[in-house]
Amino acid sequence: MPPKQHSLWPPSFKAAIFDFDGTISDTAALWNKVDRAFLSSRGLPFTADYQQNLSALGFKAGARYTIERFGLDEGVDDICAEWKRLGRALYASSATLRPGAANYIRALREHGIGVALATVNDADMLDAIQHVRFDALFDVRVHGTDVARPKDHPDIYLEAARQLGVGASDCMVFEDVYIGARSAKSAGMAVCGVRANDHSQFADELRSYSDVWVEDWRDALGRQGQGALS
Repeated sequence: MPPKQHSLWPPSFKAAIFDFDGTISDTAALWNKVDRAFLSSRGLPFTADYQQNLSALGFKAGARYTIERFGLDEGVDDICAEWKRLGRALYASSATLRPGAANYIRALREHGIGVALATVNDADMLDAIQHVRFDALFDVRVHGTDVARPKDHPDIYLEAARQLGVGASDCMVFEDVYIGARSAKSAGMAVCGVRANDHSQFADELRSYSDVWVEDWRDALGRQGQGALS
């Protein structure tokens, strides 16, 4: 049997599951600022692998990882509160969707494709972005607090598929982090890797788990019948 051909437009899938930070938003740069400020205040070095690992974990798991990695004598809830305070202020003032992302999502819905948001970020963080109507853009929202494990496991993608009423093999997951892409692939989902506006992105690793690739969302509706990376 020949390998399944994957296409972004027309869609070769029944449901689309989107990550938020870095994938459809430019908020990766905002979290870079948060991470650098947090580590700098403690005299700790910032590294790309730290940010990449953190982006897949969510707040509580990320705080536990940070405490263990740096040997911090701090509480998980205190670290989470600091991150949320810094992040919420930046979201409210500076968070934007990437050009073309909302148009592609709307086109999928008009085509009858179920669309979910699957992010380890908290709902109240995203709701701080007043100019984005998430409930009008997505059929389903699943946040890190809604599942037992972060994105190094496929729980959040499987829950999004469940709420959309489709099987894993019917889904295309859109991710900018290879850890999430790897988990989605392990669950039998197709993956579209997305180039993030983030120099610390592990793009080569992400490509290795991706069936298709997006450099710019403004080109997504023009990609016909693509089965290979480009």
